[in-house]
Amino acid sequence: MISGKLILAVGDDETLRQILVEQLQLNGEFRIKEARTGKEALQYTEKQYFDGVLLDVELNDFNAYEICCQMRKNGVKAPIIIISDANNDQDTILGLDSGANDFVVKPIKIAILLARLRAHIRQYEQNEHAVFNFGTYSFRPGAKVLLDTKTNKEIRLTDKETAIIKFLYLSSGQVVSKSVLLDEVWGYNAGMATHTLETHVYRLRQKIERDPSKTELLVTEANGYRLAV
Repeated sequence: MISGKLILAVGDDETLRQILVEQLQLNGEFRIKEARTGKEALQYTEKQYFDGVLLDVELNDFNAYEICCQMRKNGVKAPIIIISDANNDQDTILGLDSGANDFVVKPIKIAILLARLRAHIRQYEQNEHAVFNFGTYSFRPGAKVLLDTKTNKEIRLTDKETAIIKFLYLSSGQVVSKSVLLDEVWGYNAGMATHTLETHVYRLRQKIERDPSKTELLVTEANGYRLAV
């Protein structure tokens, strides 16, 4: 099962890209795809969803601010962080006005960059335009839709099904107890019966599992559930 949020690292500075790749993939929290040019970056974002973009201003073919602006025009909603060696107000304003969520000046401090990236992703995940990926699915909670990216089949979800998947996804593969899910999705107190939740989980599995009798995505654990992300 593929895990880790997918980040696009853009720039022609090979050394910087390798540092980003090594550090971001260090503990499995992120997966990285590299783009050496602005054109390559635009092609990737047109074909694939990314959880975030790290955009170095050093590009040979395009102005990085124009690339950022074009990504937004093309519908990219995920966080974009521009990395620059220009430590002045004018460049910061240009970057933010082009659609970037943040502007980081070199030499970068990896720990701080990662913290900012995590913060922007957390904020984005609460946005109605957010897109989450797990298994072969692309999940758009704002539209209450799951898209199977292999078959291109669209699965409609109810409000409760959407809320269940979203809460489990944001729990990052951790087990969520039935009582917590009931409280978060229905507002029930912890001591109440769980048959309503179990019925919704059963119906969800019929929709999303290849074989509902052998669960791979919506997994039952002791006293709760987890989503394999």
